[in-house]
Amino acid sequence: MSNPCVSVIVPTYNSAIYLEECLKSIIAQSYKNTELIVVDNSSQDNTQMIAKKYTDLVYVKGHERSAQRNFGVAQSKGEYILIIDSDMVLTEGVVQACVDTIRGDSKLKALIIPEESFGEGVWVQCKKLERSFYSGIDWQEASRFFDRQTYLEVGGYDESITGPEDYDLPNRIESKYGSECIGRVKALIYHNERNLNLIAYCRKKFYYAKTLDLYIRKDENKDRLHKQTSILRRYGVFFAKPAKLFKNPLLGIVMLFMKTCEFAAGASGYVIGKFSPK
Repeated sequence: MSNPCVSVIVPTYNSAIYLEECLKSIIAQSYKNTELIVVDNSSQDNTQMIAKKYTDLVYVKGHERSAQRNFGVAQSKGEYILIIDSDMVLTEGVVQACVDTIRGDSKLKALIIPEESFGEGVWVQCKKLERSFYSGIDWQEASRFFDRQTYLEVGGYDESITGPEDYDLPNRIESKYGSECIGRVKALIYHNERNLNLIAYCRKKFYYAKTLDLYIRKDENKDRLHKQTSILRRYGVFFAKPAKLFKNPLLGIVMLFMKTCEFAAGASGYVIGKFSPK
């Protein structure tokens, strides 16, 4: 099919504050053969009402986003799958770029779409600087666009982990099909960080890291896994480009402080998750 359907899956939970901008950006794509599926985790705000303005395919499913994503894929019909978080905004040509790229190379099974943060406050500026270092580092960026058959063959997202699942799925795909199966596009996704709060951000990283031990104990793609979980390797990404890191010295230092807080929160969550009764 020269114009294949792309199913865009958006998991939500109390997402009303930013969901509309996300859904508008999906509807406004230059590539029109898409279906939009929203899977809500029993939100207590107006999330479902907003979603129903843009699609009839609104479902209720919990309890975490991995289960929501897999459920959305099960309801979909597209030849390709695009997984988007509700606080993301697509640039107009993202879907077209993904379709052109994956259909232009038979080896490709999944695609990375680079992200750029936006919002207000110093922590958002730190996050924007951080993400700028990740371009071209495949083990640091997670794939969001998938060939449907491939997604199903590897079992979709692992519903036993929350946070690392974004890395786990591409790792399993690469283990099965080889390093050349994951490509990337230049079109951007903008990530709405709003007014990022450092304490709330670290709490989220702590929560995500509680299932990190389950991810680490997997056998798939240990080279990528080691890079992703090595704090020294993660710092090395920044210090490999000192001119960029310290172009604005104060911002660079504050960003490193933010990452140190994040790593400390993640390490604490990992230890608690590893030794807590299962």
